[in-house]
Amino acid sequence: MNKFVGKHVVIAAMSVLAGFAANANADVVGNAKAGQGKVAMCIGCHGIPDYRTAYPEVYRVPMLGGQNQKYLENALHGYKKGDRHFDTMHAITASLSDQDIADIAAYYAAQSSTSKNNPEK
Repeated sequence: MNKFVGKHVVIAAMSVLAGFAANANADVVGNAKAGQGKVAMCIGCHGIPDYRTAYPEVYRVPMLGGQNQKYLENALHGYKKGDRHFDTMHAITASLSDQDIADIAAYYAAQSSTSKNNPEK
């Protein structure tokens, strides 16, 4: 096989593998019931009405119930990758799998602002 054809085979193979990697995340479907058992660490901040953190600055912690599922997934992935900057959230999301993130997002999307562990202020 000549070098020209060989390079194209390698490029094609890499493209196929990249496609599989991109589709791997797309196949993850959130399960709200499974997410209920994964939100224990979230409730400590996001389940307290009017909760504010004092580090690294005073920051009002948002209530998550009723938020858009895709938005929550994107936010959690952003914290995990470091694209969103809040050390506590980065530390928590670092250990979450893509399935965990999808389940947590599905759980909170299925709630409302007045749901248990997500009280309205």
